[in-house]
Amino acid sequence: MITTALSHSPGFTIAVNSPEDPLVPFLWSIKKALEASGDSTPNLSNLLGDCIRNFKNNDRYRNDVRFLKIWLIYMGVSDDFASVFKEMVDSNVCANNSSLYVWSASLFELKGRLRDALSIYQLGIGRNAKPVEWLRKAHSLFLNRMSEIQNAASNLKVDDIESMKLENCSINPWDTSTMDSLLKKIHPLLMKFDGYRSSAKPYSGKVALSALKNSSRNKVIEIGGMKYLIKGCAGQGGFAQVYKANVNSDPDNVVALKIQKPAFPWEFYIYRQLDRRIVDRERSSYGFAHGIHLYSDSSILICDYLANGTLQDVVNSYLVLGKSMEEVLCIYYTIEMLHMVETLHGVGLIHGDFKPDNLLIRYARSDLTEDGFLNRSGPWCDEGVCLVDWGRGIDLQLFPDHTVFTGDCRTSGFRCIEMLEKKPWKFQVDAYGLCGIVHVMLHGSYMEVVKKEQSDGGYVYLPRLPFKRYWNIELWKSFFTKMLNQYPHDDDSSFLHDLKKSFQDYMGSNPQLIKKLKGLLSRQRASMCSA
Repeated sequence: MITTALSHSPGFTIAVNSPEDPLVPFLWSIKKALEASGDSTPNLSNLLGDCIRNFKNNDRYRNDVRFLKIWLIYMGVSDDFASVFKEMVDSNVCANNSSLYVWSASLFELKGRLRDALSIYQLGIGRNAKPVEWLRKAHSLFLNRMSEIQNAASNLKVDDIESMKLENCSINPWDTSTMDSLLKKIHPLLMKFDGYRSSAKPYSGKVALSALKNSSRNKVIEIGGMKYLIKGCAGQGGFAQVYKANVNSDPDNVVALKIQKPAFPWEFYIYRQLDRRIVDRERSSYGFAHGIHLYSDSSILICDYLANGTLQDVVNSYLVLGKSMEEVLCIYYTIEMLHMVETLHGVGLIHGDFKPDNLLIRYARSDLTEDGFLNRSGPWCDEGVCLVDWGRGIDLQLFPDHTVFTGDCRTSGFRCIEMLEKKPWKFQVDAYGLCGIVHVMLHGSYMEVVKKEQSDGGYVYLPRLPFKRYWNIELWKSFFTKMLNQYPHDDDSSFLHDLKKSFQDYMGSNPQLIKKLKGLLSRQRASMCSA
């Protein structure tokens, strides 16, 4: 193990200095823990974590090699060693000491993260960390080992070798450094998109954007020569506010203005990728952005405004009456979401924030017919939901094939199992969100998942709440079991298609179900639009 190697490495021991050194008590405790039973000591991780929390912001230890060793040992016993390394680099601990890079790269290599190990060596060499000769030698030996691995794999097909190289490639798509890197990469393309406007100056309209938070109604803001009459706040988050506005005071020309600080062009980029990749027939299910205005201090994204509320509003309309959403309506929206995610993932995009608040209700412009339901034709093409808020969107085309992701969406109730267990994920982030929404529709509450043992010694994840006896239990049990336990890492199109078909077959088995659905949607529209 890395901790054992470090504790016995020549010239790299936990030395104890003067008694007035506040680091000393921790060093003694850690030294005893290491000598007692090596890496397996239960208290070791806690001791190391406490030590780091106490001194990581203390400049006295910024370049102390003893403190560096504490970090490295902690990284060696941590399940999320990549996050520990990032925190260590961000804290600038011994940034000019080659030990940081050699030992960190060794750990990543040990864990099979070869691409990351190479990046760490290159980072240290780029910083000319001392002694640079040792660092270069370690880097050279690493390249030799990689060459031997590739030679040993020479009998494999080229595709297999490439797959092996990329197997352990994982990244946090929402990390600030990742986002900055991607934005630099796409900037030349972004500038060419229709509706893109950028200024190096801060927003300077007569009405300050910050003033909208307090009392926004009927204020007028000017953006790119157009005047927008604010009619109210349509949504609010930690970094952005969404306002309903009339363009040039025209009550028939309504848009949504998403104001964000600091400026955030990523969501606009995702909207333009949707324009490019989603066929016209499906495009209305994913929201539309007219344009974006970027300033040095903020950005304003101009989007379509849908006035029918969200799927969460529909659920709440039942809850206030002490009821749950009708099962046939739950099935309908489940079919719609499965189709939506199948289409989205099929063009290499992940939403990343799939929840009922981000699904706007759509209604058909003409009466629904019973014969167009199964193939989503006629008025049914305009009925359903519209997925918005693409700030956490992931474009898979910007990453190598077979990339899997780390990172946590931090959305309570919608963090997939892989996030909770600190495992890599990919499409599961949307799949779990979809399950969470279905659970909210069925039960009126957020989904809590439990790990249930099986007779064969294995286990499955299932929602804690049981299915109602009058539901189609086999249908829902199959849905949750497959979505939470059998979800594929790469191509999920046939998986989602088969699940969608199971619900469609059930609806098609009885004409009365579609007739009942039509009535429920009609009443929902009348109720929600008059509220």
